[in-house]
Amino acid sequence: MHLVTADEIREMDRLTIESFGLPGRVLMENAGRGATRVLMNKFSDIASKRVGIIAGRGNNGGDGFVIARYLAHAGVNVTVYLLSEISRLTGDAKDNFKLLAPLDINVIKIPDESSFKRHKTEMTHEHIWVDAILGTGLNSDVAGFFKSVIEFINALNRPVLAVDIASGLHTDSGQICGICIQATLTATFGFPKIGHIQLPGAACTGELHVIDIGIPPHIVKNVGPRQHLLTKDMVLSNMIPRPSDIHKGGTGHVLVVAGSPGKTGAAAMCAMSALRSGAGLVTLGVPKSLNPVVEPLGLEVMTVPMDESKTGTFSEKAGESILTLLEDKKCLGIGPGIGTETGTMSLVHQLVKESPVPIVIDADGLNNLANNPAILLKRKSEIILTPHPGEMARLVNARPGDIQKDRVGYARKFAETYNVHLVLKGARTIVAHPNGDVYINLSGNPGMASAGMGDVLTGMVAGFIAQGYPLATAAQIAVYLHGDAGDNLADARGPFGYIASDVMDSLPEAIKRLMAGNAFSNQYDCGMPHQTIL
Repeated sequence: MHLVTADEIREMDRLTIESFGLPGRVLMENAGRGATRVLMNKFSDIASKRVGIIAGRGNNGGDGFVIARYLAHAGVNVTVYLLSEISRLTGDAKDNFKLLAPLDINVIKIPDESSFKRHKTEMTHEHIWVDAILGTGLNSDVAGFFKSVIEFINALNRPVLAVDIASGLHTDSGQICGICIQATLTATFGFPKIGHIQLPGAACTGELHVIDIGIPPHIVKNVGPRQHLLTKDMVLSNMIPRPSDIHKGGTGHVLVVAGSPGKTGAAAMCAMSALRSGAGLVTLGVPKSLNPVVEPLGLEVMTVPMDESKTGTFSEKAGESILTLLEDKKCLGIGPGIGTETGTMSLVHQLVKESPVPIVIDADGLNNLANNPAILLKRKSEIILTPHPGEMARLVNARPGDIQKDRVGYARKFAETYNVHLVLKGARTIVAHPNGDVYINLSGNPGMASAGMGDVLTGMVAGFIAQGYPLATAAQIAVYLHGDAGDNLADARGPFGYIASDVMDSLPEAIKRLMAGNAFSNQYDCGMPHQTIL
């Protein structure tokens, strides 16, 4: 499923009107009719309720006027609260507003703060609200009496249908622009918007319904949205069936370079997770003094002691032996627990430039690149980076808070600039590719905010690459299954308290659930945990 930006949906509307010839008023009619259907299906007793439509003067308000008309046709007691002078209405919104008077629909003008104060008491009598104030074009903080109106609506604690997007929510980032309507449900038009899916926007969106307003498929293709939802259906369609005569040599050999004193668990979980994801063989390279500690942690993992520094971390001298080991491997996973000493940093830089196989870089591997990310442009093979927001901030010399305000933007720009695949971890993990395509994952839950989860994901990505999946596909499959395994643990054990090794151990079950029934069929439920999109 596509996710669109404000500019993309605006361009789709324009082309539909100008080149395809479908009038804007028809699009508005389709939007308002569809939103009314959503509202009436949600509230079966709506005929006995009072509905208030709070409308701005733009097209979002115009959609609200159409909704008012359809509700009135259905015998619903509806009042339109217009946050503007009538003289400021233009275009399709103005035309639809003119249709309210013949139907005797009650309209109350609230063009300023003083008029709002006069009407607040009567506004408290509405049972259900329709938010048609601002729409998708918002680019600055909500101010003035609009802010007061939104605060008032939220304080009433009544059900709210947001028209297209909750007023105050940034369409492209999911950030709240000062204040935002807390919607019970949202009827959006054409496609979901990034802001509906990214946090905190998802929490302001409520139940999301997508209304087909008549945008032709060829126009969608021409505009070419570059954001997509990562869904079960999509992941399943990319799974590769295994031949019945496959053996461990045919499912790939991963080399993991990980660990330092005190961080042997990260190394072991990364290696074991590659096996749990289906890799046939995994070799774990660790500083030589740690080899006796690591060997018992993964019975099926082969270990190789490597040159180390005086403090027990990887020495840059380990580069030659690692490159030799890579001659028969399919993927290199590097970073969990390796530290950031000078010799280790030099080793990471060498492997980026010389590895003959794809590399998955996580944790301290990323921190060792932060002072010189341009070295990624000298890579010999494809690379996937898997940063959390703090590591991403170090890579781009920003603050974690900055990253969180524009997760899609930062992930996409880095992937395009350095020609890498990038997995920006966290709630609603982002998978960005060098061509600018971005996938947003909905699986996973707050219980996964626990040590070692990233080490498991790194091993999973490497494991799928080893099995022959393209890097983009491997990243998408691993991210989805990682979150899905966590969701199933939360369902079975509780919302938190399970740990990374539990997720690692449950991966075969997650794979089984994904492929349940007729394996490799696309006819599966496309459920997305924690947010309903209809």
